[in-house]
Amino acid sequence: MKTAIIYYSKHHGNTKKLLDAICEEFPDIDLIDVTDTDVTDLTGYDRIGIASGIYFSDFAKQIKEYAKKYLPAGKQVFLISTQGAPVGRYFGGIKKIIEEKGCTVIAEYSCRGFDTFGPFKAIGGIAKGHPTDEEIRKATEFYRRL
Repeated sequence: MKTAIIYYSKHHGNTKKLLDAICEEFPDIDLIDVTDTDVTDLTGYDRIGIASGIYFSDFAKQIKEYAKKYLPAGKQVFLISTQGAPVGRYFGGIKKIIEEKGCTVIAEYSCRGFDTFGPFKAIGGIAKGHPTDEEIRKATEFYRRL
């Protein structure tokens, strides 16, 4: 199954660490950094992953804008996120876009990631040491189960 993962991972590279581990085991995946790409045609992919750090309880604005413009209708979509706060449900905004495109969310994976965004910078950040090796391994297992 031809797969692309569109992603946004800028501050500490937490999300990219997960994706790099997945792609090490599954090198046929195409990774698309939404801030540094001219790839706008995703119609040739059977399955599309959307991955991002969480910013104020939502996926990054850049990934949502890219998905609004370029996510093709009717695709299978899986979600991956990292966030400083304990694992919660942060997929609402991106899921709305996915549903509007007539796509189906087939799976979700989320774990903690080191976070110094906004007010957390003043205290030296939260979730230091995340994602852990175990969280990275679980991300790879998540993809394998797809």
